[in-house]
Amino acid sequence: MKVLVTGGTGFVGKRLQSIKPNWIYISSKDYDLVATDDCKRMYNDIQPDAVVHLAGKVGGIKANDMNPADFYYINTMINTNIVHQAKECGIKRVLSSLSTCTFPDVVPSYPLTEQDILCGPPAITNMSYGYAKRSLYIQSKAYRKQYNLDYSTFCPSNLYGPEDNFDYDSSHFVSALVRRFFEAKNGDTLEFWGSGNALRQQLFVDDLAHIIPMLLEEHHSDIPIIVAPNENLSISNMIDILRKYINKDVNIKFNSHLDGQYRKDGSNGKLLNMIGKFNFTPFKDGIKTTYNWYSEQNG
Repeated sequence: MKVLVTGGTGFVGKRLQSIKPNWIYISSKDYDLVATDDCKRMYNDIQPDAVVHLAGKVGGIKANDMNPADFYYINTMINTNIVHQAKECGIKRVLSSLSTCTFPDVVPSYPLTEQDILCGPPAITNMSYGYAKRSLYIQSKAYRKQYNLDYSTFCPSNLYGPEDNFDYDSSHFVSALVRRFFEAKNGDTLEFWGSGNALRQQLFVDDLAHIIPMLLEEHHSDIPIIVAPNENLSISNMIDILRKYINKDVNIKFNSHLDGQYRKDGSNGKLLNMIGKFNFTPFKDGIKTTYNWYSEQNG
């Protein structure tokens, strides 16, 4: 089966290539997926049997808060083009990545399950991105129903790991944390957004890269399968784990701004029922690997 991966040179795409080197990986340098004609050209050039859709504009709370229109427009256009033009070109299998930002800000009980996805609005700090991803879920489900196509979605929790985006203006929390500790000197004070109390499931990128091929083979329903480890740590816990590992004498301060959702942990029950037992990388191990990789790249 000829498999096309959008976002193929992005964070997840790079790690996926080491597991599935024979798949076809494209980036925005190859095709501008915001443009409908370019998306058509991509499908006509490659003529894939299946698509793993990873492309999109991503970023942390600060980037989402400062650029909500960009996050909404770019993601909505990419997703709409990918799904609709796949149908137009006769592609019967599309597996698309959502995000747990797709889910409501608050639900009656935790962990979140797949059935909670439309039970309220996304968090205000990720509203544009959350609704763009939610539209991808709705579109995939609609095309599945109307055209009898095998289009499905999955929702990874917060991702981190080697080859992430470590730019301060657009990175997620863990990559920013790694860079800040790497650059800090003994005696420095590091200030972080929020209160430090928010809880997050951090998914090591290589775990997702191993799971995606399983989902392509096994996930043939309209359920937005959650991909997340059981571990659910506070921001403060994660900072302490890295601080102890590198053993730098730094002070930690929280600014109480843009704390984001207090918790959004998801259940992996449906995932494990589908793919069987999976040993997720503990955060203490994954953050060490990520920090060591970053240190080697910038030493």
